[in-house]
Amino acid sequence: MGIYTKRESLIQALLPFRKNKRIGFVPTMGALHSGHLSLVKTALEANDCVVVSIFVNPTQFDNTGDLDKYPRTLEVDVDLLNTLQGKVFVFAPEASVLYNDHVVAKTYRFGSIANEMEGKHRQGHFDGVGTVLNILFRIVQPDAAYFGEKDYQQLQIVKKLVQIEKLPVQIVGCPIVRENNGLAMSSRNKRLTKAQFEAAGLISKTLFEAKERFKKQSIDQINQWVSEQFNDSSVLSLEYFEIANAETLKTVERRRSGNKYRAFIAAFAGDVRLIDNIALN
Repeated sequence: MGIYTKRESLIQALLPFRKNKRIGFVPTMGALHSGHLSLVKTALEANDCVVVSIFVNPTQFDNTGDLDKYPRTLEVDVDLLNTLQGKVFVFAPEASVLYNDHVVAKTYRFGSIANEMEGKHRQGHFDGVGTVLNILFRIVQPDAAYFGEKDYQQLQIVKKLVQIEKLPVQIVGCPIVRENNGLAMSSRNKRLTKAQFEAAGLISKTLFEAKERFKKQSIDQINQWVSEQFNDSSVLSLEYFEIANAETLKTVERRRSGNKYRAFIAAFAGDVRLIDNIALN
């Protein structure tokens, strides 16, 4: 497995895979876990090699404290990737390599999907995501890129980015991988105390119960019930719970036949922000 920190060296290493072979790409911010490995395994099954980028992108953080505390575990990440069978390239650049010492996000017109949920609560987040992915896509030039559905809104943003930038890459969404207590796997989970980790199982438990209630209760009733669950928690605080159209991501107040819906949630355990979502039908 090769580890590259410069764009030129990675581009050179990928040259043998440019003709008649497929290149897969899994962009990450490191602190890898089983969810990331699942993405890489899926990519290896469909491609001749996979590039895994490890880069904590500063332009997608609206909270500098969160950026500073984000776990950085490159050596451990590489050891995890070495357990996989297949050709993997690790791209772990410094910010100056990607941004040429001008660490500023480009402004994108992603449309209304960027203004809902995460867009409301994390100012400029999706511009930062779009900026770094556009740079990485142009360096790696993958045939397909793989993203977890835990960040479902981001997945839709990435699909829009590819359209805007006219990038010839297939965007593949992959199922959420969960901890034993149901918590969606995330690099941020490493920052949780034992008590916070155990309490955070409430997030997925609430989503799965909301899915059952969606069959027979109104959205107002479900919203009220979710609020009550978090009001009763001494560890977690609810930032938002929303039921939205799965395509437009617009929050809905009542169901309409023929539409698909997802429930989205964000909650804090101390200063650690956790998100999750589930398809409702």
